Order: sequence, then C-alpha cells, then structure tokens
Amino acid sequence: MQRRELKKEHVIQLVTTLTIIVLLTILSNYLFTRIDLTADKRYTLSSHTKRVLQETDDILYFKVYLDGEMPAGFQRLQNSVREILDEFRAYGEDNIQYEFIDPAASPDKKTRNEVFKQLYEKGLEPTNLQVKEQDGGTTQKIIFPGIIVSYRGNEVPVNILKNYVGFSPEGNLNASIQALEYELTFAIHKLTTLVPPKIGFIEGHGELEPIEVDDIANTLASYYILERVTIDGYLYSLRDTLGKNRYQTIVIAKPEKEFSEKDKFIIDQYLMNGGSILWLIDPVVVNLDSLAYSRSTLALNQSLNLEDMLFKYGVRINYNLIQDMQCAMIPVNTALAGQQAEFSPAPWIYFPLLVPADNHPITRNLDMVKSQFVSVIDTVGSSDKIKKRIILSSSKYSRVVASPALVDLSIISEKMVPERFNKPFLPTGILLEGTFHSVYANRVAPEVSQNSSIGFLAQSKPAKIIVISDGDIIRNQVQRNAGKTEALPLGYDRYTRQTFGNKELMLNCLNYLCDMQGLMEARSKEYKLRLLDKPKILEHRLTWQLINVLLPILLVIASGVIYSFIRKRKYNQ
Repeated sequence: MQRRELKKEHVIQLVTTLTIIVLLTILSNYLFTRIDLTADKRYTLSSHTKRVLQETDDILYFKVYLDGEMPAGFQRLQNSVREILDEFRAYGEDNIQYEFIDPAASPDKKTRNEVFKQLYEKGLEPTNLQVKEQDGGTTQKIIFPGIIVSYRGNEVPVNILKNYVGFSPEGNLNASIQALEYELTFAIHKLTTLVPPKIGFIEGHGELEPIEVDDIANTLASYYILERVTIDGYLYSLRDTLGKNRYQTIVIAKPEKEFSEKDKFIIDQYLMNGGSILWLIDPVVVNLDSLAYSRSTLALNQSLNLEDMLFKYGVRINYNLIQDMQCAMIPVNTALAGQQAEFSPAPWIYFPLLVPADNHPITRNLDMVKSQFVSVIDTVGSSDKIKKRIILSSSKYSRVVASPALVDLSIISEKMVPERFNKPFLPTGILLEGTFHSVYANRVAPEVSQNSSIGFLAQSKPAKIIVISDGDIIRNQVQRNAGKTEALPLGYDRYTRQTFGNKELMLNCLNYLCDMQGLMEARSKEYKLRLLDKPKILEHRLTWQLINVLLPILLVIASGVIYSFIRKRKYNQ
C-alpha cells in the first residue's frame, strides 16, 4: 500500500513538472526576455537598435570577412561580431542572416588577388597581419576586417577595425568591439531609411568650397540629402512658407566674410524653430601660403559679426591661438641657404592634435583630431535651460597666444619645455542643447515680430548647437597634379600619412544634431579592457602552469580517495 502511494506521488510530481515545462514553453512564445549578467552590459542592445531590427521587413544579410587563421586579438573581434549578430537575430528573427568568409581561403594566388580587389572596390580596407607558423616562423596575411551588409539589392561596407593614433593594439581592438553596434546599426539605417534627413551647407560668406569638403560630403551623401544654400537675405531660404524648417541641420564651415543682420535673423529664427547648427568658425586668420616664401606671417583677428549671436546662445570664441606640445607635423626646409631645398617633418605647435571628450557619445573612443590655428572657447551665461558640454579640448601641455601675433617658423627650433605649456585642456569644441533665446528678442520692430508670415519666435523650441573654433577641422586636403584636382580623405595628413579622427568627429556631430539620439546611444557603451599583467605572467609563469596542470589531477585523486573512504566506511558498518 505504501509503495503504491509512493508510486502515485512520483507520477504526480512527473506530470506537474512536465506541465510546468509545457506552460513555460508556451509562455516564452509570447513573453521574450534576455538577461545580461556582464558588468558593462555588452550583450544589451540599445532600445533604438532593437526597434530598428524589429521594424525590418526584409532580409538583412551580413557577409563578415573575418575568418581563417588569425591572432588571438582578431579571434576576439571575430567572436564579438558573431555575438552581436546573434543578438541582432534575437530581435530581428529570421530577417537577420550572416556568414563568415575567409577572403584568403583560395590556394590560387590569382583568385585571392581578384577577391581582394573586389572587396577593396566595395569599400573594405585591408590589413596586413603577422601569422605564426608551426615551425616558429611568421608569414604575412592580408585580411579585410569588415562586413558587407546587403538589403533589397543594396550594399553598405562597414570597416570594423579601428586604427587610432596613440592607441595600443589592445586598445584599438577594444574600441572596435565597442563600436560594433553603432557601426552596424548606422549601416542598417542607411539601407532602410526611405526619406533621409536634409543637411544644408551655408555659402555666400566665404565658406569652404565644395572641393574642400568633398570627402565629408560624399560620406554624408550616403545617409543624408545635402544641399548648398545661399541665404542672401531671403526669408524662406531655411524655412518654408509655413514656417517649417527645410533642413534638419545646417553647417557653417569657415566663413571669411561678415554676416549681414538679415542673414543672422534668418539663421536665428531657423534655430528658434528647433533647427540644429554646426558652427566651424576661425576668429583668427593666418595666411599659410606666406610661410612658404618667408619665415613669418601675421595672425590677425577676423570679425564675422557673429559675436553677439554666439554670446546670446552661450559661448564666446576668443581672439587668440592655442599652442600645444601635442601637435601635427609640417614639412620644413632644413637645407642651408643657397643649397637645394630639403624638407623634413617638424612639430608645429600651432596645429594642435585635439583631445575628444570621453564622456559623450559624439566623441567617445574617438581618435585625436587635427586642427590648424585653433582658438579657445568660453561658455557664458548661466541659463538652466541650456545644457553645455565640452566635447573637444587641447592636450595637457598647451598655452595661449593673444592675437594679433607674429607666427614665426623659428619656434620649431626652440626647445619645448612642458612647464611653459601650463594651460591644460583648453576648450575648443562645445555642445549646447536646450531652449535658446533669440538674439533679436526685443530688438525688432512690431511689424516684424507680429507679422504672421515671418512667424517670429523670441524663444526656441528644443534645439542643439555645436561650436568648434577651427574651420579646418572639416576641410580635407586637396591634391593638384597635372591639372587634376583630387580631394584627399578628411583627417588624412599627406605629409605624415596619418589619418586623424576629423571625419568620424564630423559624422558623429551631424548624426547627433540630426536627432539620431537612439543611434548615438549605441556609442555610449564602454567595455572595460581587462588585460593580464604581462610582467607578472612572465615572473610567475611556471607557478601557474604547474597549478593549472597538477591541481585538476590532484583534485580528481583526492575525490577518488575520499569517495573510496566513505564507501568503505559505509559498507563496513
């Protein structure tokens, strides 16, 4: 009887367990959740990314060219790509598909070179790796650490390996892993957005020519509609007749002529209606061409009639120049007088390599930014309706020279003493967001402020401004050969052949100003780099090897002895 009741109890427990499992399985089809137990939440996608994936109504195919024999660091990058694509699958379901490809898999050299050529033409950048052979030697291997994302017949290349100046190899790999979600979500945006936002490049005040912003314009054209706009006092140049802004963001890149009050009024009202503005202003002008013929030139103040406007919004660009020990190189003629010119690179403290702030999505994990004759920006006013953040600054070793000033090449030969560069982290780029007051509030006649066709606003809707005190940050170098004019990549220095973070900074600034906060949220992720202490590893290598080899064996032996002892004792009783 007792055995029958026990058997009945076991059957009930089995049925109850199976019922719970079935119910949980059914419930899981309706309630989806994932738990990320990592400290830096590396497996948690931003809410914006999740929404983009869930709204995708066709197959997104990812061809990842990161397979085959690679060093441990690249294997970690490969695993991270696989993990994030699996996360994408969890929210995009069957619409997310991927494959890993080794572009060097073919034993035929001609076939490999053809594959390499095709990938390069599609926009993926190659990297040379040193691969260790079994006999202890090393061989060169070309890889393309990138992804081709395709959607409805269109493709977008995504280069996932960062190569920042001054970063260690581990730091670059970590930055690459951190940027994966942002880079891939941005690519999906490009492929799935039907009506891209519009960006207006203002002209008519001596702003940079199209060829001088050609590289950033070509990059932006993949994601936005770009137009060059001449205001010329026309009320509806930035807004339509209904008062709606024509552009999500406008760019004012290195103007050289004064702005008329009419143009300022139109820009002001564009901002009051919720527009965003990227200001790239040079308050001090230096003629670089004159340095090619003489050893010195003058740095002169440049008035653009924007001082009152920027001051009202919360910033002041000073008439001075920053000298920085962390600077770019320029070619200098080192030959003696009368001899053939011989150019050598030399540090030029008037070209600071600016430091991006690491506490904002625009500039997090960004390479240094090359500037030319940059000035200090101050924040003014104390409105609690405007949030101000410094996103760009000089290095720890910088100082200020008041303008007008003599810019002389002889400073290159002077010994740089860090104690003399005692003005650290001078602001050169500031983000302002919130509710702004019009510079024309209480200044315009009633027939203007009360005119319904003008739609004057004394206080803005939520808006954003970025002010950078150097117009050259967005300017690409131009190469002229045999009558041909070619724009070099933005941030690329043809003298040192280094690429700085200018292009990525401009792209991030405009993404942020175009209200892609959800997309920029993905850039807020920060993965802590937990590296082993290499000196300690070398010092205690044998100890840890013995522990790893002998400890498991000893544990197994000890467990067997204890088990035999307990078993023997039990049955002896």
